[in-house]
Amino acid sequence: MSNTLILSIETSCDETAIAILCSSKKGLRVLTNQVSSQVKLHAKWGGVVPNLAAREHLKNFPKLLKMALEEAQITPSQLDAISVTSGPGLIPALLVGVNYAKTLSYLWEKPLIGIHHIEGHIYANFIKQLSNDELRLAIENPKITNRKSKIENRKSPKINFPILCLVVSGGHTQLILMKDHLQYEIIGQTVDDAVGEAFDKVARILNIGYPGGPAVARCATQVKSRKLKVESNSKYEIKFPRPMLHKKNFNFSFSGLKTAVLYETKKNPDLLKNKKYIAEVCHEFQQACIDVLIAKTLKAAELYNPKTILLAGGVSANTELREQLQIAIQQSLPNTKYQIPNTNLTGDNAAMIAAATSFRWEKMSEVQKKKALDGWKTIQPAANLKMK
Repeated sequence: MSNTLILSIETSCDETAIAILCSSKKGLRVLTNQVSSQVKLHAKWGGVVPNLAAREHLKNFPKLLKMALEEAQITPSQLDAISVTSGPGLIPALLVGVNYAKTLSYLWEKPLIGIHHIEGHIYANFIKQLSNDELRLAIENPKITNRKSKIENRKSPKINFPILCLVVSGGHTQLILMKDHLQYEIIGQTVDDAVGEAFDKVARILNIGYPGGPAVARCATQVKSRKLKVESNSKYEIKFPRPMLHKKNFNFSFSGLKTAVLYETKKNPDLLKNKKYIAEVCHEFQQACIDVLIAKTLKAAELYNPKTILLAGGVSANTELREQLQIAIQQSLPNTKYQIPNTNLTGDNAAMIAAATSFRWEKMSEVQKKKALDGWKTIQPAANLKMK
């Protein structure tokens, strides 16, 4: 992989993000990863308001771009390419991001590449596992003057194919088989709600805050043990179903699980102010999700024999999921590598988009790279963009 500098933009939902990444034979290094979150803005609505998110993206771009170029200590002329999340996502938010990227591509005369949002989440796993201080340092690159890297010559994670990737996010729950880079076969997916969407809805039912994933996880930790045994006469004894656990396919369903939480709370409305009860509900709901995710992943791994299992997406930040999946793989598939992204790369960010771009750029012919100079004319956002 030749030295390449890529600036990427991500606006699929409510995070405005710009990153600059350098790829080389040593691997991928993030020079800067700027993210402006809108969580506080949307919290009062209990979810993302698309047009409001788009307006904030437009306001955030000039500041983030300036910060990114200054932290990376590069100029636009040094960039090899620009990339942007072209979908899937909220169309008002995607429109703003794509149009901003197209403007930069036109003004700076740089190739523009559209990237699938989930592809970005997957390739977050290929970014070196560095500390926050190390992430601020650039690798040696002839295009970056007056700077020498202080980072050890550690290569990006060695990830062998075939890969089975469990994607868990607010909009997606999928099992994706990869036999090589940029080759995707969806072997299982949710038939209704994504797991992250279910977390958000449960948090709303319990009125414990937004975003739902971290809120449910925080409450669940108040139950001291995963193996907590509740006395049979306890009014807090709660058991939720494990949807599609024993189905022969690899699909998921979380809508019924969310409904089970709703019915449980409707039976006990007075307990919604009881912290111990809320903690029990969150713990059992979270564990039900994890049980299904792990069971389906292991079942798929037994059939497809991957050399590596990846975890990707916003819900991959969930500590219990990360740890329990690791234990399950070690016990059932000891010869299979387990790879997870840095927690600071699990949420929506532009570094992951740049990582995916670097692999696409490497596989492009000179003719294709030249054609990408017209990307500012051709790339369009798509709310339901499919993996290719």
